[in-house]
Amino acid sequence: MSMPYTKYEKARIISARALQISMGAPPLIKIKDIYDPIVIAKLEFEKEVIPIDVVR
Repeated sequence: MSMPYTKYEKARIISARALQISMGAPPLIKIKDIYDPIVIAKLEFEKEVIPIDVVR
């Protein structure tokens, strides 16, 4: 992370990624016994592997 994200940017990134996962996109991290797309997206965000940029 180059700059800290606002809570709104974080919510938008996680929600966009969760939608992608729920539509069938493969997870970018190894997961085991986790099926909730929001939880998976939060884990991906924490590990900084989501390929989404914020333009300010």
